[in-house]
Amino acid sequence: MIAVALVLAGIAALVHVYIFVMESLTWTSAKTRAVFGTSAEEAEATKELAYNQGFYNLFLAIVTAVGIVLVAVGSDAAGTALVFAGAGSMAAAAAVLLVSSPDKRGAALKQGVIPLLAVLAMLVGSLA
Repeated sequence: MIAVALVLAGIAALVHVYIFVMESLTWTSAKTRAVFGTSAEEAEATKELAYNQGFYNLFLAIVTAVGIVLVAVGSDAAGTALVFAGAGSMAAAAAVLLVSSPDKRGAALKQGVIPLLAVLAMLVGSLA
């Protein structure tokens, strides 16, 4: 079950790296604006906010990736803690998005289900 958790956590980390790219690097592009449903004016007005938010997503991905690597090299306690912290924070942030903006349910599910499954699989694997 730990292997399943690590694969899911890795996928979640990659999704959050992609979100970082969109929010911090391509926020005002037509493609990214279409994903987030923003106009050119809205994207320009929120560029600094999105840039900062993108780095939060990158840092969560890094924490999760470091946890995966640590588990892979045998530092199970530290690695598991980091996977719980990173993927758990991703799932929690998605829950906040879902509750605060129900109209963004699709985005919340896209960014939150996989890390939640990773956390649950890691919990089951850790208890076994």
